[in-house]
Amino acid sequence: MKLTFLGGAGTVTGSKILLEINYKKILIDCGLFQGLKELRLKNWDKLPVDLNELDLVILTHAHLDHSGYLPVLIKNGYKGEIYCTEATKDLTEIILLDSGKIQEEDAKRGNKYEYTKHKPAKPLYDVEDAKKVILHLKTFELNKWNTIDEEIQFKFLNSGHILGSAFVLIKVNEKIIAFSGDIGRKKPILLPQFEYIEKANYLVIESTYGNRIHKDISITDELNKYIKHTYSKKGILIIPTFSVERAQEIIYLLSILKREKKLPNIPIYLDSPMGVNATEVYFKHENIHNLSKKDVKSMLNTVHLISNISASKAVVNDDAPKIVLAGSGMLTGGRVLHYLDKYIEDKKNSILIVGFQAEGTRGRALLAGDSEIKFFGKFHKINAEIFKINAFSGHADQSELLDWLKHFKRAPVLTFINHGEPHQSQALKVKIKTDLNWNCTVAKMNNMYYLN
Repeated sequence: MKLTFLGGAGTVTGSKILLEINYKKILIDCGLFQGLKELRLKNWDKLPVDLNELDLVILTHAHLDHSGYLPVLIKNGYKGEIYCTEATKDLTEIILLDSGKIQEEDAKRGNKYEYTKHKPAKPLYDVEDAKKVILHLKTFELNKWNTIDEEIQFKFLNSGHILGSAFVLIKVNEKIIAFSGDIGRKKPILLPQFEYIEKANYLVIESTYGNRIHKDISITDELNKYIKHTYSKKGILIIPTFSVERAQEIIYLLSILKREKKLPNIPIYLDSPMGVNATEVYFKHENIHNLSKKDVKSMLNTVHLISNISASKAVVNDDAPKIVLAGSGMLTGGRVLHYLDKYIEDKKNSILIVGFQAEGTRGRALLAGDSEIKFFGKFHKINAEIFKINAFSGHADQSELLDWLKHFKRAPVLTFINHGEPHQSQALKVKIKTDLNWNCTVAKMNNMYYLN
């Protein structure tokens, strides 16, 4: 057996892990690179795998950095199936269609305003490419071994990261390789806690927050503080929001504040077609989250859901105080840029960051204190106040990762640490070796690792 990390090693984006078992080639996740230009350019590179020899793709969850390269895979000739949970299928469809549309729009805008050196600019893939992926998705239940062939089985276990997210266990002649994907918090806002795994011969674990402990604070109080602060300035609060999980968490917390009569009397908008659709998926899969019917009703009464473009333009052009949730969460594209275009240069407004910001993203630039950011082909001065709530993270912190690892009955032969920037992965490696005395290594991009 052999593992090759084709993405998500030394970075938090582009997750792709190739598992080769004699005659079988299985790809765990198929994510898009985001952030730094040198990473984004990798999306255009030919994948070092003969797609005629690739037997299967298995998704841990729907986020773009784990599923976003699938349309390219299909476009380039992959004809096999893509295994996932039912909720992951529903969310992947929404995410990929949105991604294809954004890429089409970015290319169109770049050509119209000539702020790209490519003549003409082309999208990596379009909506039609994204639609073709949906035909390949095949769903499986959690907690059940499924047969790939006479020697190989796999199983999904709840990972508590987003709706439908799962650990992937692959059993080869009684040897188990476990892939964590992204691991959720010990007490998620909307979801059941992650499952524990008792044994695996080999483990691949994420390290997004491998060097950090999340602060134990009241997120609702923090959120309310920034809402009231911005309202006191008669400003607009813009929350760049990941459309899957984070949007639903914030709407839920806002509904609590509204029920408790703690919110000022201002409109709240979710301006994201993908966010609206993803919220409907949450309500559809009522058996795998913790929301009651009362919670759902309260959420729908709290936020105006904006899908069509004319309604979006009207909200953008309305200068009255409001709260706007809009994608994308790292400011890499989407409708949030139209709000920033109009409001980022006014100091009475605020931007609240509520998730991890990868290197090279506009969100990371805001947090770094940059004086301006570039989008729509020009630079915009940052005069709005910038705030961040770390406790929103959907990723386990260092202590939660260690808690999860401690439930293994015995140490894996080797643990691979991936999905983290170098200092995060290295910090987790040191901690695992010190506290658990496990044999572990930080995965390197394109390195081949042989499993005994």
